[in-house]
Amino acid sequence: MSKNTQPHLGTMAVWAGEDEYLMQGATQVPVVHSVSFGYNDVDEWLDVALERKKGHIYGRNTNPTVHVFEEKLRLMEGAEAATSFATGMAAISNTLYTLLRPGDRVVSAKDTYGGTNVIFTEFLPRLNIDVALCDTTDFAAIEAEIAKGCNVVYLESPTNPTLKVMDLERLAKAGKAVGATIVVDNTFATPINQNPLALGADLVLHSATKFLGGHADALGGVVCGPKDLVKQIYHYREINGATLHPMAAYLMIRGMKTLHLRVRQQNESAQQIAEFLAVHPFVRSVYYPGLPSHTHHDIARKQMRGFGGVLSFELQGDFDTVRDFLPRLNYAHAAANLGSVETIAGPPATTSHVECTLEERQAMGIPETLIRYSVGIEDTADLIADLQQALDAVSR
Repeated sequence: MSKNTQPHLGTMAVWAGEDEYLMQGATQVPVVHSVSFGYNDVDEWLDVALERKKGHIYGRNTNPTVHVFEEKLRLMEGAEAATSFATGMAAISNTLYTLLRPGDRVVSAKDTYGGTNVIFTEFLPRLNIDVALCDTTDFAAIEAEIAKGCNVVYLESPTNPTLKVMDLERLAKAGKAVGATIVVDNTFATPINQNPLALGADLVLHSATKFLGGHADALGGVVCGPKDLVKQIYHYREINGATLHPMAAYLMIRGMKTLHLRVRQQNESAQQIAEFLAVHPFVRSVYYPGLPSHTHHDIARKQMRGFGGVLSFELQGDFDTVRDFLPRLNYAHAAANLGSVETIAGPPATTSHVECTLEERQAMGIPETLIRYSVGIEDTADLIADLQQALDAVSR
């Protein structure tokens, strides 16, 4: 990749980070399965171990294939450094446990992803860490909690599964005013649609399992940001062992080659599907930042280049309607995943917030008849026709 010009994100998704690791004329990054890396020269080995020279020592720490994946994300997010993890939740938990100590305080939103919410409500309080969870769309209330003092501001935008949009620039500014570290989960947007570091965040993380890999065949996570912070998180991860497997890294590198094409199609399809659902009489509400009716559509337009491939909609009726509706979809897996080339649909009770009780979901404002619909790359007309026939059937 030319060092004289800054390529566009689609070009970076294909080429970034690969040059140094292509071997013997190969055009694809190899999968390096070796657990350890040997050195005949002990002094060179020592230089690598002490990070005075580039290289690899042991697979739990670093790996050539994994490094390419990290470098690709680092460049796409405009960060100084990146490190990866075995899963998205490992990226989230390792980051929070690195940054927070007993007696610290974190400010976040009520309806973050279910696994993240469990860390806030169950695990961090055990460590005597104060957690303030605010109404996700009440930015003044979030700013007020931040102003009381905190060590970390944790944001997610758009949120999973109700697609709320947080004003990242405004809230990052409030966090920096009190010296907090600003962390943003960018999984739903992807670096194609949004770059939180450019909006004031310190760290941006992804569940790479989702859109980055894009084929529902590999688990992974990644965090990007300044070298000093990422090095601390890397150290926590290397000792606690949530290492990304090289085969998973390869699959995500391969998946990212088409990231910009997939996201472009998913953005377009999701917009058309949201507009279709918004006027269907059996749909109570539609949640998608691309709709002018969305509470923070203007903020989404300001900070996003595209509105994403996930939407959610609330059906008329009760949970029995969900039970009836989902099996009628011909072009959607009823499964707990998102961001894949195939469309995936399911309720929060079995997907994003399966870890939470009914009462906890209600407190977060997540309806039981909500369907999270992750749009694949199928023909848009077929997806709309599929939704139409399923809605017609259950409405009768």
